[in-house]
Amino acid sequence: MIPDNATHLVVMGEPASKANSRKLVMFGKRPAFIKSQKARNYVKTFGQQTKPLKNLLEGDLAVHITVYYATRRPDLDESVILDCMQGVIYVNDRQVKEKHIYHALDREKPRSEIFVWSIQEWHWAGQKNNSSGFVWFVVREK
Repeated sequence: MIPDNATHLVVMGEPASKANSRKLVMFGKRPAFIKSQKARNYVKTFGQQTKPLKNLLEGDLAVHITVYYATRRPDLDESVILDCMQGVIYVNDRQVKEKHIYHALDREKPRSEIFVWSIQEWHWAGQKNNSSGFVWFVVREK
């Protein structure tokens, strides 16, 4: 469930799969992998469509991302999106500890709908007695 206070973004365009979008180039005699042109274009587009938060989110975070692709062909890969949010929504993508990633189809308007929110550790809340014995449950700290 997405909390009401989640940061919400909609970024138009189709993200490149980071795993499938690397290009081998040579720097002198040293080979290196760089992002493909499609990935670099998406990074630029993302930056043009988003405004950095005044106060970047800190601590452990959760994301809910639905990527609407123009076709069914692309692999679902949120890694370029997570990279793009560094310095815009949060400090570092290592803060993301929970992910909910979905592949959807919209031939007319490919886009990514993104929600990001702060999470807390699970804490013991207690136990409840029922007819079959005890049921353990936990809640998130707010």
